[in-house]
Amino acid sequence: QVLVVESGGGLVQPGGSLRLSCAASGSIFSINPMGWYRQAPGKQRELVAAINSRGMTNYVDSVKGRFTISRDNAKNAVYLQMNSLKPEDTAVYYCNKGWIVGSTGAGVDYWGQGTQVTVSS
Repeated sequence: QVLVVESGGGLVQPGGSLRLSCAASGSIFSINPMGWYRQAPGKQRELVAAINSRGMTNYVDSVKGRFTISRDNAKNAVYLQMNSLKPEDTAVYYCNKGWIVGSTGAGVDYWGQGTQVTVSS
């Protein structure tokens, strides 16, 4: 049973844009706050953007003003529009429950395969 599927990653030059998409099962999406985590090589997974069921958002400082998270409750979907990308944004991006930016998602039971974002010239 696939619970979370992320897509939309790729290779982009610095300053470019990508839009990530996430389809989640109802058991994960429900009324939970949802977010995008990322994990760079050698680093812990980190929640960088989150959105609750009412549309309130939360961002880690390093992505504020560049990333925009949104959700479609009817489709159990979450999106991340990433603009002005930097090499330090390179990571595998995961979608899952979460609200506290900077957290690692230690309490999450199931992770999808993630989607690779590489920012390089």
